[in-house]
Amino acid sequence: MGMDKLSVRDLEIAGQHILVRVDFNVPLDGERVVDDTRVCASLPTIRYILDQGGVAVLISHLGRPKGKVVSELSLHPVAECLEEHLGVEVHETRDCVGPETESIVKRAKPGSVVLLENLRFHPEEENNDPGFALQLCEYGSAYVNDAFGTAHRAHASTEGVTHNFVSCAAGFLMEKEIRYLGVALTEPARPFVGIIGGAKISGKIDVIDNLLPRLDSLLIGGGMAYTFYKAMGLEIGRSLLDVDRIGIAEMILQKAGASDVKLILPKDCVVAAEISEGVETHVVARDQIPPDLEGMDIGPSTRVSFSKEISEAGTVIWNGPLGVFEIPPFEEGTKAVVEALVEATRQGTTTVVGGGETAAAVAAFGLEADLSHVSTGGGASLEFLEGKTLPGVAALSDVEEPNEEEVQYQESE
Repeated sequence: MGMDKLSVRDLEIAGQHILVRVDFNVPLDGERVVDDTRVCASLPTIRYILDQGGVAVLISHLGRPKGKVVSELSLHPVAECLEEHLGVEVHETRDCVGPETESIVKRAKPGSVVLLENLRFHPEEENNDPGFALQLCEYGSAYVNDAFGTAHRAHASTEGVTHNFVSCAAGFLMEKEIRYLGVALTEPARPFVGIIGGAKISGKIDVIDNLLPRLDSLLIGGGMAYTFYKAMGLEIGRSLLDVDRIGIAEMILQKAGASDVKLILPKDCVVAAEISEGVETHVVARDQIPPDLEGMDIGPSTRVSFSKEISEAGTVIWNGPLGVFEIPPFEEGTKAVVEALVEATRQGTTTVVGGGETAAAVAAFGLEADLSHVSTGGGASLEFLEGKTLPGVAALSDVEEPNEEEVQYQESE
């Protein structure tokens, strides 16, 4: 899925209302935004529209209100957060459709921002209802999607609205996401290294299948590594086991063995009796896991070998933490990989991190700004890496290639 889509830069914005799908699905603590990463990620597109003399009409969901008004999931705290960042008033509406909302939007002057209330207060949003989509379309002369985190959903605000606009463009964040993830999959600088972690193989089978033929090396860690150990006939104690996926693990090992891909599993791991702070930990070789203990993290030897592989890479794509990073005794493996990625980035390696838990792990160490790209979309980045078409991206307008007559005319001028 290349970046052959219309960009917000291609739109006539001056004096126009632009409907912008943003991803303001942020964590709240009462009336306060706890993590404003997604708000900040939307700022370049919003500022561009304001600087061009347009009105930015922002639409987003927040949480899962299941088609009903849930006051705790109002976008009001996000509006306040956005005002602080933009330094301009953000006009709010009490609903995302209806006469009152329409009136507020129409009165908005060039250079101003309107934030409509939570789209998912209406069941029609997730049902991709054409009538609801048409109501949203009344608020703009063109549409911009800058919400990569929702691009894997065919909802009214991501796919339905596009049927009613002549111009549907990608915002700057959407462009960046597609560029980094797309280039990594289609034109990576080599060696191309993939790192796959997380709890279970079941959630990553399609990612591994799609990446394996493209990679030079695949590093596997996290809870899923123990299912691979089991497939190799090793004792895994009380470690996480995806029982139904042992056969899949065997097949992946065989595929890698029959190809030129170097598949590297942890050679040692950190084990403990339970997941808790202050628990006694031991480092053991992968074939020495005691029957009464559980693997929680990659061990020091593995950290060294993974870091070496990363240091020699031209491109690295990473999805899934390598241990129970939220609990201090088991954060070292994930931390070592993040630090290796930071160093590799400094040396010119392109480093791309999938969203969700992996992005949270990078943020926990405060190093997201030191990598090439950390995705804002968990499920969307996962589906992208699986090779699936994202409805919210596919629905955007393609960049039209000039026809032969136009090219000849331009050359003769």
